[in-house]
Amino acid sequence: MNRHPSQHKPRVVWQAVFSLLMFVFMYLPILVLAFYSFNQSSYSAAWQGFTWDWYRKLFSDERIFFALQNSLIVACCAVGISSVLGTLMAVGLARYRFLGKTLYRGMSYLPLIIPDIAIATATLVFLAAVAIPLSLWTIVAAHVVFCLAYVSLVVSSRLTNLDPHLEEAALDLGATPIQAFIKVLLPQLIPGIVAGCLLAFVLSFDDFLIASFTTGSGYNTLPMEIFSRIRTGVKPDINALSVILILVSASSALVAELIRASFQDKSSV
Repeated sequence: MNRHPSQHKPRVVWQAVFSLLMFVFMYLPILVLAFYSFNQSSYSAAWQGFTWDWYRKLFSDERIFFALQNSLIVACCAVGISSVLGTLMAVGLARYRFLGKTLYRGMSYLPLIIPDIAIATATLVFLAAVAIPLSLWTIVAAHVVFCLAYVSLVVSSRLTNLDPHLEEAALDLGATPIQAFIKVLLPQLIPGIVAGCLLAFVLSFDDFLIASFTTGSGYNTLPMEIFSRIRTGVKPDINALSVILILVSASSALVAELIRASFQDKSSV
């Protein structure tokens, strides 16, 4: 016996209320943060009027720009290395059979589920054991570990929607395996590679825990610089910087998801 449509309305209303409360819980702190980034007061708790001064001060802060430069170097280098190795790893796992493939696949995705504190501690212990001095490049090496897994995962999802017979046709027509990869497979993987790189860039740029364990003296990244300042209290300039970072990170993640979703829809048509 079918229920009357009006009997479903209470359930729909409660779902809407729950969804609204969930979004308020997640995004209200961000809105409050953005609101107080325009506060004239040096202390976030007291509102004294609207101003752009904290954003102007932020763009003239040399320490912030030095930390930003370090973060960009780390993120770009880690993503560049991970894009190459992650793509090759995804293709190898999807297209070839070899001894220990299942074990290797499971180990390659471990950085996705292992806590950051465990990765940071293990990396620091390894660097100390082999007597490698800490510097900006040790942060890059540590970030490659988890960026590699994310790039490989996104590229693998792209590979599942591709027709493997296109490569076989290229090989039958006289192309070498390298030519088939470069001219046939790689152009189709570009959207997945770009999406994976954008996601890995955001994760590397925003990382604090692993970077703080593996950095050398005088090589603060932007999240580390922010943490060192908020220990004495959150000032509006830090609020302004946080708003900018949220916008940049959200935009990068949105672009990555749009690229992945658009090409996935095209391949399914």
